[in-house]
Amino acid sequence: MIDSALPTRIEPLGTRPQRKRHLEALRTSFTGLDTEYPLADGSTAARTYLDSGASTLRLTVADDIVRRALRHYANTHSQLHFGARIMTHLYHQAHEIAGDFVDASDDYTVVFNGSGVTGGLNRMARVLAERRPDRDVVITTMMEHHANDLPHRKHVGKVVHVPLEKDPDGEAGRVDVTALRHAIEEHADRLNYVAVTAASNVTGIINPIHKIASLAHDAGALCVVDAAQSAAHVPVSVQGAAPDEAIDVLCMSGHKLYAPGSPGVIVARKALFEGLEPQEVGGGIVDRVETDSYQIMEELPEREEAGTPNLPGAFRLAATMYLLGRVGMDLVEEDERERTQYALERFAAIDGLQIYGAHRLEVADRIGVITFNLDDLPHGLVTAALNDYFGIAVRNECFCAQPFVRQLLGRAGTGSGNEDAAGEDCGPETQPGMVRVSLGLYNTDADVDAAAEALTDIAERPDWYRAKYRPALNGSGDWVHRDFDHPPECSFSLTEAVDDWLQSAEGAVANE
Repeated sequence: MIDSALPTRIEPLGTRPQRKRHLEALRTSFTGLDTEYPLADGSTAARTYLDSGASTLRLTVADDIVRRALRHYANTHSQLHFGARIMTHLYHQAHEIAGDFVDASDDYTVVFNGSGVTGGLNRMARVLAERRPDRDVVITTMMEHHANDLPHRKHVGKVVHVPLEKDPDGEAGRVDVTALRHAIEEHADRLNYVAVTAASNVTGIINPIHKIASLAHDAGALCVVDAAQSAAHVPVSVQGAAPDEAIDVLCMSGHKLYAPGSPGVIVARKALFEGLEPQEVGGGIVDRVETDSYQIMEELPEREEAGTPNLPGAFRLAATMYLLGRVGMDLVEEDERERTQYALERFAAIDGLQIYGAHRLEVADRIGVITFNLDDLPHGLVTAALNDYFGIAVRNECFCAQPFVRQLLGRAGTGSGNEDAAGEDCGPETQPGMVRVSLGLYNTDADVDAAAEALTDIAERPDWYRAKYRPALNGSGDWVHRDFDHPPECSFSLTEAVDDWLQSAEGAVANE
């Protein structure tokens, strides 16, 4: 688990057996679990969704709560009619819940921003570059998502990538803390902050974020944490066992927290914003505007949230966080850990399947993210076959973490951009990548069994499956079926749905 001292300020509801029953009730309360698609063999099946690392499904109970709240809908920034007053109150409550979910004390603020961690990290990179302009170095790790790498390069300056530890089996583990300490010492006079993911979106490995924060603070630097992958799966706290272990900035993605359509979340020390003009300006953040001047309000988070907020999304995210907190993130973590262990054992038993990164939970803590390849079959072909023949949704390619994926594959780039270290071209058919299974609260052992049995069949009949597919030849590494196709418009069309409603409405009026 993440080395948090105090995991949440939301008190779990009920006894442990009661909370387990609540967890089981939530497991089936997601939109899209019963969605069916036609398969290449002519049958139809409900999908098995194993792509939560990219985006989770949405909690239906949270949607129901939002619909009830939106009966009062109006814009915020007013107290003089009921709807506006209620929306403003609920929006403040949403901020409080988000802060409580990660144990944020009164010296932190919660800012809703964009649609995920990418927007939050770009915002905070600009803020920290402006606050500490003499410090133009950021240290991060080799396992980072592009969202926790490229914003620092663009807005701050030099980014130093620290390597990872090897576990007893020689597999990539968490960040190498010794190498990190040396990098901090080397760049201490120019180091602005250390930016690290709480859990890798490629291997699922969990990093010691509070220990990293302490190392950064010892050098006068800050600590920024990307919690996109971890927040829905394990307890996360911005506090540590001691004041020097507290996180300075933590960013989360609502769409990875069972609330697609919600904003991203920045949880940051209030002091980081003091004396700086907001990165975005507009309505709702000013006390006074003249034709030649304007005065920004002092209140946080209001001054950092220009414009009309995404109220339905914020309410959905807050309701989901509160639900998870009342069930207990300790139970969520325990449940996923058991399922991850089961999946690792099932997948490791398949001949020719290689799992990447440390995959024994007794030597490396991890969330339910498992990446692998099958011998003799491209990752794009395996992913397409899982979908087309078994109705199993997984992801492939590099998961927006290209340097890390290439390193795990032994194809680390030379920096020329033309070829990899092994001398093999990354062409349309050979684009390096992996297959990723990522678990969510809705997944069961039966889902893991379905994936394991499908992968076993693919591994045992590689020539048969290869003959069914051709490379897409678009540089993605994807493969497409030679005979089977299910165009998106066959499942749903926005324009057809609108026209259907209009026709039904016309008929209803005519019959009155």
